[in-house]
Amino acid sequence: MITGELRSKVDKIWEIFWTGGITNPLSVIEQFTYLLFIKGLDEKQTDLEKNAELLGIEVDKIFSDEQENLRWHKFKQLSASDMYDMVSKKVFPFIKTMHGDKDSAFTRYMDDAIFMIPTPQMLEKIVTNVDLLPLSDGDTKGDLYEYLLSKVATAGTNGQFRTPRHIIKMMVELMQPTPTDIIVDPAAGSAGFLVEAGEYLKRNNEDLFAIKELKDHYNNDMFFGNDMDRTMLRIGAMNMMLHGVEKPNIEYRDSLSEKNIDDEKYTLVLANPPFKGSLDHESVAADLLKITKTKKTELLFLALFLRTLKKGGRCASIVPDGVLFGSSNAHKSIRKEIVENHHLHGIISMPSGVFKPYAGVSTAIMIFTKTGAGGTDNVWFYDMHADGLSLDDKRQPVESNDIPDIISRYHNLENEKNRKRTEKSFYVTKKEIKDNGYDLSINKYKEVEYDRVEYEKPSVIMNRIDEIDSEIDNLKAELKTLLNLDL
Repeated sequence: MITGELRSKVDKIWEIFWTGGITNPLSVIEQFTYLLFIKGLDEKQTDLEKNAELLGIEVDKIFSDEQENLRWHKFKQLSASDMYDMVSKKVFPFIKTMHGDKDSAFTRYMDDAIFMIPTPQMLEKIVTNVDLLPLSDGDTKGDLYEYLLSKVATAGTNGQFRTPRHIIKMMVELMQPTPTDIIVDPAAGSAGFLVEAGEYLKRNNEDLFAIKELKDHYNNDMFFGNDMDRTMLRIGAMNMMLHGVEKPNIEYRDSLSEKNIDDEKYTLVLANPPFKGSLDHESVAADLLKITKTKKTELLFLALFLRTLKKGGRCASIVPDGVLFGSSNAHKSIRKEIVENHHLHGIISMPSGVFKPYAGVSTAIMIFTKTGAGGTDNVWFYDMHADGLSLDDKRQPVESNDIPDIISRYHNLENEKNRKRTEKSFYVTKKEIKDNGYDLSINKYKEVEYDRVEYEKPSVIMNRIDEIDSEIDNLKAELKTLLNLDL
């Protein structure tokens, strides 16, 4: 979590933007991100220079010798007006055209980026304050970004783009990405799932960057994300680049449309697709409608995952509870498809406060593997009650947290076989699910154990009532005596 000191520094920068007339939270984040990115490029070249000197090799430069004056540590020392000229006329155009290849994702999502800071004085203040941010630690950078994105949610606009980071982290820990995975989030937003998957891989694979093929795959062909908001595309792409992915494949695309021709391309889906809204049949890819004939986006995304995953590919997706028990033909058909023709591993039922303050919807995490040949024998259910934060709008840290237990139990499923339906987690057979119309809501199968309450005999209770009545009569008599005396 972000520290109080870092939070107050970020708030101060946010206030400079706000008082300077940039009040749209997405615009603030975008401009803030450009400056973080520019600073990050300078730091990256400094690291490259140090390593080159240490190894006695030639530096792989981001800034050429002629572009040295575009580096953060150089222009931050200029006067306000000179700095403004340098950043607006040279540094910003430089980052927009960094990857000159017109087909590169970077060029596509940067081509309509605008430098919005209006005055030299405002830029100087922001640069001075950004310079004070402790960003050398990757985790701190991630926490800072998460805090910035939380401001979008609390501002009440575009809150749908943010999945809480600890939920993302839990889903990544459950899926355990490997260095050869090809990972997609078809509703990527700020790229939180892709960033966390990348961070997980760095933490758990020492040789990730030592083996050329793995390093190249990580930087160029591992991470894919689609979105339909160009501002979020830029924020998501820069988020990934700030976390060390050189060329993330972040694209402007409606994942559910005919234009998305991805087929058996990915090995891992991590997603929290949009729940609300329905689409015109004409705009939806025909092969998705074959799997489930519906306009509901949450069902169409499940069909999309099945199409775009390779055989053996895994998926962890957040779904609204209605997906699990909805009684329409479309709801039943997608559940039947996953249970009968693929391998449904588990359903984790989450409390409704997880997405507060901007949504109170009840959700679950659905985990499955695409097989095309079945494989579901038993489905693991977990009834999650707490995520380490209060389930009200404030979302303050609390002690109660099921997340470590969920991860531990999921990776030790052999110990789950004999659990009772009254426990937090348990297995349900495929036959029972089929007999219940492929209902996947936990309440259909969970058993509640009621404690037996022993009451006293009615005669004992009546005697006690008589005693209390008698005591009341005595007290009333005493009170009357006292009142008469006073009179």
